[in-house]
Amino acid sequence: MKRGVPAIAPSQEREPGVDRRYPERPIVGVGVLVFRGEELLLIKRGKPPRVGQWSIPGGVQHLGETVAEAGAREVKEETGIEIEVKEVIAVVDSISREEGERVKYHYTLVDLWAEWRAGEAKAGDDAAEVVWVALDRLAPYRLWHETVRVIALAAERRKAAAESAPAIHMLR
Repeated sequence: MKRGVPAIAPSQEREPGVDRRYPERPIVGVGVLVFRGEELLLIKRGKPPRVGQWSIPGGVQHLGETVAEAGAREVKEETGIEIEVKEVIAVVDSISREEGERVKYHYTLVDLWAEWRAGEAKAGDDAAEVVWVALDRLAPYRLWHETVRVIALAAERRKAAAESAPAIHMLR
């Protein structure tokens, strides 16, 4: 990530014994690009960091949890829906430095493509709002440029997967 760009970091709330500021090593965060038909799920952050900004659901991976498990858990906590994780789309570095180059935050963000399976999206945990948005209507949500890039990658991967899926023919 370029210096001077604010960190896109999962929840900053403290885990017992863990201070996410000035870490000794990167913290793994998981973001999930959840599709339902031709729409993408976005959340409006209700807690720091980035209160009031729109993003994809996600958060910090817990010890003993796979990346896919972390993604599914975070989506369930923030939106109440069930998903099927398909694959990793990208890994993004989010590093925020102070003057003097000291690292204030350092997240390694693993972005997953997932498909909606069940439930009605409702804001929960640290999400203030949730919305399903058509990909051609994302501009008003003023997403981080890396989030926009990863959404495009996921949409391309999803399209390629659909095109390569075997056709099912019904006999009459």
